[in-house]
Amino acid sequence: MDLLPASHQKGFYCQEFLRSFARKEVRSHQESGSPDEPQDFIDFYLAQIDKSKADPDSTFDEDNLVQTIFDLFLAGTETTTTTMRWAVLNMVAYPDVQERVQKELDAVLGPSQLICYEDRKNLPYTYAVIHEIQRYSSIVAVAIPRQCVKDTMLQGFPIAKGTIILPNLTSVLLDPEQWETPRQFNPNHFLDQDGNFVNKEAFLPFSAGKSTDRKSFLVGSIVRGELMD
Repeated sequence: MDLLPASHQKGFYCQEFLRSFARKEVRSHQESGSPDEPQDFIDFYLAQIDKSKADPDSTFDEDNLVQTIFDLFLAGTETTTTTMRWAVLNMVAYPDVQERVQKELDAVLGPSQLICYEDRKNLPYTYAVIHEIQRYSSIVAVAIPRQCVKDTMLQGFPIAKGTIILPNLTSVLLDPEQWETPRQFNPNHFLDQDGNFVNKEAFLPFSAGKSTDRKSFLVGSIVRGELMD
């Protein structure tokens, strides 16, 4: 894949750009940071690398630090921004839901208080709406590729060990056996009869389990349109 000329080369370029940025930040922290006073994630990770030097089985090294920073960029920015874009669209499309969310925020937090993660426990409807946005909009339609770890059967089809699998998350998020109204935007999917938030096992907006390497990820991105068809 590295040698074939096609649009996927832009993906490789973007990945290397992020990794190069991460490596520069690591170098900057190594030159200016104080091991006794870590200030951020990179400082703490570098400190852990120093502590683990004597451990031959340690996975703490600079390459893994760069990869972790890359993963944080990919998972922490793309999924968040995509969720927020769909949130704006769905709030416009469903003004009754928007109004109810606003009323709950005003009642619990007031007009000026900033929201924090712990507030979700006191905002069941708002929390349910966020989950429903990710379910209904299927923000990651096809998951990062997985690898079958043993020979198995799936719905009558043999899957050989080592086979690369691209999970179709949309099929889970819109499964009529798991959701009362799968094709409708319905925050009640995540609420019980008393209005309390309820998590669902079928809620897999980002998939689950360990992923394969970066090239498999890009291959999955390239063929995603074909798979969805």
